[in-house]
Amino acid sequence: METVTEATDPLALERQVCFALSVASRSVIALYRPLLQPMGLTHPQYLAMLALWQHEPLSVKKLGELLQLDPGTLSPLLKRLEALGYVQRERNSRDERSLSVTLTPEGRRLRSEAEKIPPAIVSRLGMSLDELQELHGALTRVIAAAQRG
Repeated sequence: METVTEATDPLALERQVCFALSVASRSVIALYRPLLQPMGLTHPQYLAMLALWQHEPLSVKKLGELLQLDPGTLSPLLKRLEALGYVQRERNSRDERSLSVTLTPEGRRLRSEAEKIPPAIVSRLGMSLDELQELHGALTRVIAAAQRG
């Protein structure tokens, strides 16, 4: 009978891609918390703001597609951003069924504060930009493969 070791066990926790991704995700998001806290943002709210800073105005539907979030998750997130005074949601004048999300002046001003976050994260991770770009590429391929799934 063959002895199963950690190196050969297909079910060894340490060998699981899902485990590594889960721990990496939680760990990296935890690095963002103290940087986002002064802005009153959670990590998902920060991602929404990133999308808006880049593409504003956005329909709620398009924002959900960019963030890969369902409407049930996105709606309360947008309500909280609206309560913070960072965004406003309005009916699209050309299509009453569509809600448009735009930044408020305060939401636009927040961008200059947020520009400090990426270099702080790079510094805290202690990895080179090349390593992080390589990791980003690999994760993007993983996401695409999982979505084809």
